[in-house]
Amino acid sequence: MSSFVVHRDGRAVTAEDLAPLVFAGHAHFTALQVRDGRVRGLDLHLERLRAASVEMFGRAMPDDRVLSHLRTAVAAGPADLSLTATVYSPAGEFTVAPAGMEPMMLIRTGPAASGPAGPLALATVTHERFLPSVKHVGEVAKTHLLRRAVAEGFDDAAFVDRQGRLSEATIWNLAFWDGDAVVWPVARMLRGTTMSILRRQLDRAGVPQHDREVTLADLPDLAGAVVMNSWTPAIAVHRIGPHPLPEASAFVQLLHRAHQAEPLTRP
Repeated sequence: MSSFVVHRDGRAVTAEDLAPLVFAGHAHFTALQVRDGRVRGLDLHLERLRAASVEMFGRAMPDDRVLSHLRTAVAAGPADLSLTATVYSPAGEFTVAPAGMEPMMLIRTGPAASGPAGPLALATVTHERFLPSVKHVGEVAKTHLLRRAVAEGFDDAAFVDRQGRLSEATIWNLAFWDGDAVVWPVARMLRGTTMSILRRQLDRAGVPQHDREVTLADLPDLAGAVVMNSWTPAIAVHRIGPHPLPEASAFVQLLHRAHQAEPLTRP
């Protein structure tokens, strides 16, 4: 009797084959680095998951359940690791979820990471993400634009919106230095957890911060730029499009110190 199958390259798939694929689709996630079984900005990760679930599914998993899942995954691995927690609806894609359906969580762990050394050169592309305030999955544009940028001789890509404002990079937030203060670009974007950690620690340290629109025409007047994500609080950017930027090692060090000031906590 014939039966339905799931194959990859002509062979029956294994759990290892499927694991990378179940994190794609209609879902959102948070990514974090675990050090000695602890994480920075745990409250921010919980807030992100809660808000994104309400936005996408109309309801969120209780924080205590999320923390339980995180603790189980952290306890199963080495002291230092990378962790991605993805929240999805069992109804899947291209369907309407039944009323009251609870979202579920998938967690993937892997080797600890700290990102590239830099400095980086970023190509500029006109692009605006759908639901930019949500860290959602299945964004084909990010990978496509990254690979296109690398093919053109850059390390990654930065996004410019239809108003000409720099917003973010493919998997990074952007920050700038004007010589006296940290400049956070104003545009529709994802507010990263590392970005939020830095903002509150810089505020506690009394470091000036400004929120303002940044265009390509503004870059020659700035004293430095960085990208940041869950891997790292700052990697220097020495070029955005055709515009060179000072490496600004003092700016990079400032952000790393601010990140270190954020306490590590256990889930």
